[in-house]
Amino acid sequence: MTEAIGAAEADRALKSRHRAMWALGDYAALASELIPALGRRLVDACGIGAGQRVLDVAAGAGNAAIPAALAGAEVVATDLTPALLERGRQAAEESGVRLEWREADAEQLPFPDAAFDTVMSCVGVMFAPHHEATAAELLRVCRPGGTIGLINWTPQGFIGRMFAVMKPYAPTPPPGAQPPPLWGDEAYVRELLGEGVSELGMRREMLRVESFATPEAFRDYFATRYGPAIAVYRGVADDPGRTAALDRELADLARHHGDPSGSGAMDWEYLLAVGRRTG
Repeated sequence: MTEAIGAAEADRALKSRHRAMWALGDYAALASELIPALGRRLVDACGIGAGQRVLDVAAGAGNAAIPAALAGAEVVATDLTPALLERGRQAAEESGVRLEWREADAEQLPFPDAAFDTVMSCVGVMFAPHHEATAAELLRVCRPGGTIGLINWTPQGFIGRMFAVMKPYAPTPPPGAQPPPLWGDEAYVRELLGEGVSELGMRREMLRVESFATPEAFRDYFATRYGPAIAVYRGVADDPGRTAALDRELADLARHHGDPSGSGAMDWEYLLAVGRRTG
């Protein structure tokens, strides 16, 4: 009993840190400026349209949820971070659509079994720390014959490599927490979803990003707007040497991935996975 209570308290503390981390900076602006195409791509790949009931898990500020609502679906958007949900509400109003916004943990979704026609997540659930629990929840709330759709950054792609660069500068993750980019590996996703899906199609695609004139511009943008990067920088703020090293490594990463023409454009690889819920 004591161990169970301790584990529950540790999980609450971990989720509290995640909630605070994603409220740092301005992820809503980052998503709308850099990756709006990803949400639309996922909605199209899932075949979302009028009359469908759709759940967007770890929806952030609605990068995929709002396009789904614009397609005519009845959409519920969930996220762990209330500040992002509020930004999503504002964006939805500006887009002229209505959808439901609910604070929820991807590992413990507050919905009955088989409640949705489509369950999706756009670079969201990959950041929940316990992957098996998250995958089980995605499957549980999707009706038999419904659609599971995911977009996740790959380990080998730019964002996956960015997390690898930041890892030595970040605190050691708690026991049981799993690296987010694993969700971008085909074999791993197939194992996570298992017999819960059929007709699982997966393909790696590229997102063209042309927002940064220099590698340093990319680094400075993420260091002030992206919650995980801000948290890592705060952790080394008292060590000028480590801060300078992190600065250098992030800029070098962007330089390595930049277009050889010198335009500053980059291609960010992601995995698109869409399958049919069995049962």
